[in-house]
Amino acid sequence: MAKLWQKDYELNELVERFTVGRDFILDNALIIPDCVSSLAHAKMLNSIDLLTDSELEKLEHALKSVISDFKEGNFTIKQSDEDCHTAIENYLTVNAGAAGKKIHTGRSRNDQVQTALRMYSRASILSLLEKGLALAACVTDFAETNKDIPMPGRTHMQIAMPSTIGLWAGAWAEEIVDSLKNLLSVYALIDQCPLGAAASYGTPLPLNREMTAELLGFAKVQNNVLYVNNSRGRLDALVLNAVEHTVLILSSAAQDLILFSLPEFGYFSLPAELCTGSSIMPQKKNPDGLELMRAKSATLSSYAMQVKQIVRSLPSGYNRDFQETKEPYMKGLELAAQCIDIMDLTFSRLQVNRDKLEAAFTPEIYATDAAIEMVVGGASFRDAYKKVGLNLESLGSRNPSEVNESRTSTGTAGNLKLENLRYDIDGIIEKTAAAKAVLLKAVTALAGDDVELI
Repeated sequence: MAKLWQKDYELNELVERFTVGRDFILDNALIIPDCVSSLAHAKMLNSIDLLTDSELEKLEHALKSVISDFKEGNFTIKQSDEDCHTAIENYLTVNAGAAGKKIHTGRSRNDQVQTALRMYSRASILSLLEKGLALAACVTDFAETNKDIPMPGRTHMQIAMPSTIGLWAGAWAEEIVDSLKNLLSVYALIDQCPLGAAASYGTPLPLNREMTAELLGFAKVQNNVLYVNNSRGRLDALVLNAVEHTVLILSSAAQDLILFSLPEFGYFSLPAELCTGSSIMPQKKNPDGLELMRAKSATLSSYAMQVKQIVRSLPSGYNRDFQETKEPYMKGLELAAQCIDIMDLTFSRLQVNRDKLEAAFTPEIYATDAAIEMVVGGASFRDAYKKVGLNLESLGSRNPSEVNESRTSTGTAGNLKLENLRYDIDGIIEKTAAAKAVLLKAVTALAGDDVELI
């Protein structure tokens, strides 16, 4: 079948392979988003009398058939198609006749790609938010369950001050929630409809961009048509930056879990089913999932950097370079989802060893408490600090639970305020659910109840 740009010559085979790259494979993720976007575009063309009612009906039937065939494994993209957009339009031309040749009226492949990617992105971000919220709730529950179990606090990896499992876990939960707030704010930038921008400069047709935006459930039209194309890659990078931040947190948490589950510490035990073995040492149970969490967080960072480097010096308007941002963007979103799932699984099955934790409370951990007690008695902090520091051998053992209970200011071990964290989680859940409802309503109205974008 013909390419969308086909004229009176054949493209060199080497150039075709080079320019197509892996798009014909990657675009399987965009088939349904593109069909849904095309359904909205067709309705809009019908509203301005560029498609008849009969042509619209044929296109709707054909586009829904593409979705159905794809879900059943009967719609494929060939390298000669270049991408899903060409494959779909060729299908429409065969199955909807003259109407199939009209579907591209008023749009370029540029804004068509952008719209499909935005639909894919919205669904992907909302899915990541749901996964991230489940993880945040899991870690918060873990903090609540173990809130009073003593845990040595460390700085520079050395024994520092008394703490609790609740404080340690609550810190990760709170940071994860803040990263999800950031991702939710990025969603608002993605929630703009690019359709109608064409190849960067619009068209002389009276396109109703507001109508297509509403049909697709976008919050607004992305106004400036040149900005639409200029934003490709840059908005993708914002999304990757946001999910990179979340996974960066998970990488640090993974390092803590690896360290504190070592036999020399024994604070935690990782279930055997979450560990792999050695090919030579029969006793080994390796935390490979957590180790790979560290490595994959770096991989995700590289995807974000790759996208930014591609678009860094591009001139305004569409440039083919944008094509190279698709794969790292999709891989980044997929990898972030995997990392969140792994950490959720880990925290849900993590075993806390209270005896090991309490045994780690050696007398020097109470040095600051001893100095503070002298301050309360009237000494200056600097004098108390020096006296305690020069007489560490005189520090005796204390009850770590009682010491932690004495910390009553907000956010400390004795006053975690986990209810504030749960309030934030509930707020993000509500906003995520509302955004998902809008998107699902739009997709259902256009394509049917059984259609999911990703």
